[in-house]
Amino acid sequence: MNRQQKIIIAVMAVIALLLAALILKPRGDQHADDEHGHGDNASQTADKRADILETIALSEAQIKAAGIALAKAGPADISTILTLPGEIRFNEDRTAHVVPKLAGVVVSVHAELGETVTRGQLLAVLASSALSEQRSELLSAQRRLALASTTLERERKLWQDKISAEQDYLQARQALNEAEIAVHNARQKLSVLGTGAAAGAQLNQLELRAPFAGVVMEKHLALGEAIKEDANVFTISDLSTVWADFAVPPQDLNRVRVGESVIVRASAFDAQANGKISYVGSLLGEQTRTANARVSLPNPQRAWRPGLFVNVDVQSGLSAAAVTVAAGALQTVDGQPAVFVRNAQGFAVQPVKLGRSDGQLTEILQGLPAGVTYAADNSFVLKAELGKGSAEHEH
Repeated sequence: MNRQQKIIIAVMAVIALLLAALILKPRGDQHADDEHGHGDNASQTADKRADILETIALSEAQIKAAGIALAKAGPADISTILTLPGEIRFNEDRTAHVVPKLAGVVVSVHAELGETVTRGQLLAVLASSALSEQRSELLSAQRRLALASTTLERERKLWQDKISAEQDYLQARQALNEAEIAVHNARQKLSVLGTGAAAGAQLNQLELRAPFAGVVMEKHLALGEAIKEDANVFTISDLSTVWADFAVPPQDLNRVRVGESVIVRASAFDAQANGKISYVGSLLGEQTRTANARVSLPNPQRAWRPGLFVNVDVQSGLSAAAVTVAAGALQTVDGQPAVFVRNAQGFAVQPVKLGRSDGQLTEILQGLPAGVTYAADNSFVLKAELGKGSAEHEH
């Protein structure tokens, strides 16, 4: 290849490069412009979305119609809460184990597991030979008493008429006294067995009755079964009141005292009840190294079931907090706690950092200064409006 040919090839290459640059330049500029325009739209969308998330425009009339109550954030005393784990148990003062006290065979069963019974209601009937002997003893003593009473009356008459000696009269009176003692003794033996041993169509029938109104929690007998005298055949508990037992570590014993107010909260569902500590144990458990404490709770609807795990909040004092808001004012926005602050347009969403809470007031550590007006009640309405605004914008 000579020099002239090389020059021609170089010129053609330069021309090709220039043509390629001219062809590609408009397309690249247009793409850049598109990207710039798209970026502006995205920025505007983000700004609009931020505005929607931060501010909710409401007039005074709308605020009043929604029932939104306003309050000012400020200092207050917050109860110091000590939360301890516990468990609902039977009220042992109102729980009875029905024991026959005499061996026998089950003749009939009149109560089922889980049944609500009244005081004195018949639970079961046993046939007992030992009961038959004790009732026979009472009947014999009563007949001897009746005979001794008749004999004494006859001897008194004979002695007064000078027919018999005074000694016969005194012996008859002694026999009457002994018969009275025998009757009293036989009755006392039956009374130890309960009211069910004093009645029955037959001498050997032992009736087991409920000592008070309650629920049959346990049943350990069946028709025709032989029962021992110390067998626990029924367990009945009055569930109108229950105990919330909880463990207190040694370092917290000085904060848990009898008479202190507590809040018992169920761990399995949304329920709570107020009460007072009725008992604090004086000894530490050998295994747990904690003291047992107890709260007696009314249970009219039987919602507090024995065996349910609970948390017991002990209100053990007051401490000052620089900024507090009503506990009902807090809402979760974008996964963070927030307060709706009043402004000229309506309400602004203000993320906050939370501190202590006693269920009524909550301490604000960061994000909200004292004196700011906020939505204290029905703030969930504002959260709902916030959600509506975000959804409309996305569409």
